[in-house]
Amino acid sequence: MPDDKASSATARIGIVTVSDRASRGEYEDRGGPAIREYLNDVLSSAWEPVARVIPDEPAVVEQALIELCDQEGCCLVITTGGTGPSNRDITPEATEAVCEKMMPGFGELMRKVSLEKVATAILSRQTAGIRGRALIVNLPGQPKAICECLDAVFPAIPYCIDLIEGPFLTTNENRLVAFRPRKKPGQ
Repeated sequence: MPDDKASSATARIGIVTVSDRASRGEYEDRGGPAIREYLNDVLSSAWEPVARVIPDEPAVVEQALIELCDQEGCCLVITTGGTGPSNRDITPEATEAVCEKMMPGFGELMRKVSLEKVATAILSRQTAGIRGRALIVNLPGQPKAICECLDAVFPAIPYCIDLIEGPFLTTNENRLVAFRPRKKPGQ
């Protein structure tokens, strides 16, 4: 059972759109709003978004991730964009550069689910990692793919946040059930 402080805290969640064109205002950011809508639908615990729209520049992406985890106190940072094979797609590398631990199972599951929908999902390089008390998850840029990938991995996210001593996230169980191991009697 979480302590009262952790369960009553409003979780801060970073939402980062990595896109040269969106950061310059040449392209409407649809990825960030899709993540926010998803979280509004799935989370039943209190949370607040901390959003950024930034260019595909390694130093800029790394700095945004560091700020969201270290200064803004986000327990979860979800990125969209920059996970493909083009020269400007650098989000996984920036994530790896700022994380203490990589969580490759997230990317493996997201690719598996996406491959059931589209053959080009094999080109996606999304991943996840831990920085301090924050989980960073890289998603593709398309809103439909964002929802499919989050549906696949989100059941494990609240427990991962528990394990890194973040706030206790709860889900709308009519929409998505978070996995947490059952405690044995006497624990």
